[in-house]
Amino acid sequence: MTTASKTFVVGATGLLGSQIASALLDQGAPVRALVRPGTKGDKRAALAALEARGLELVEGDIPDPPQKLAAAIGDATTVISAVQGGPELIVDGQVTLVRAAERGGARRFIPSDFAIDITKLEDGDNFMIDWRRQAATAYGDTSLDVISVLNGAFYEVMIGFMGIVDWEAGTVAHWGDADQPLDMTSVADTAAFTAAVALDPQAKGTQRFAGEVLSMRRFHQALERATGRSLALKRLGTADELRAEITRRAGLTQNPFEYVGLQYQWCMVTGKAKFDSLDNDKYPQVKPGSLEDFAREAAPEA
Repeated sequence: MTTASKTFVVGATGLLGSQIASALLDQGAPVRALVRPGTKGDKRAALAALEARGLELVEGDIPDPPQKLAAAIGDATTVISAVQGGPELIVDGQVTLVRAAERGGARRFIPSDFAIDITKLEDGDNFMIDWRRQAATAYGDTSLDVISVLNGAFYEVMIGFMGIVDWEAGTVAHWGDADQPLDMTSVADTAAFTAAVALDPQAKGTQRFAGEVLSMRRFHQALERATGRSLALKRLGTADELRAEITRRAGLTQNPFEYVGLQYQWCMVTGKAKFDSLDNDKYPQVKPGSLEDFAREAAPEA
């Protein structure tokens, strides 16, 4: 059991934030989480289960004034943001959170960067990652040690939300080169690495982790092995054609969330957001699972 200082988690009702809180509790670390007033239903039930394991809850929201947030942070020395949303949360909210953490006496901040290599991208490549870089610039003068945790693509997103796998049609679709290496990690393993970073007093800068590095060809093969199904690997076009499709869709909508999945794919299949190296070996206690094992449990029954 560790005698680590307290960690403050924002976004603990979300999929990643809840697992970060759980991973910290697994290590015996004291954890306080910010919960919005009036949180009910399944989210409140999930928090209650974490409370039973020692999680401390405090009500509030990151749009709150810095002095109120600072009081909520209290004696926590590390603040972890796992928020998701628009620029009012990712940019404005995280800047407010950093200022509150400074006021409250925290020493470290782990922002909600959990993604592909945001340090290698440019404005316009991916609007959600643009927000994260805007936030980093806005709090760039902070006295806190900022530690970014990057994990590549979530297995859950690659299989379930990106539109890559069509289980009914029996296809795995991709753009670009099927042999381009891609960084991927499960939500649970990302949470475990984040907890390890948060509890490591020597951790600094940007930390990059991957459960597996797979091309789309190997991704396809892993899904076939995991499920016993025959899936067709379907090429949709080149990376340049993907970029053209993003431009086309952007011209048809005012809602960028309708094409952000394609922006993530472009960043990956071009290799532009590929990690140059991994930091997995720093935390050998975290043993990430394979995509094949994950898919064996997560894929819908035939």
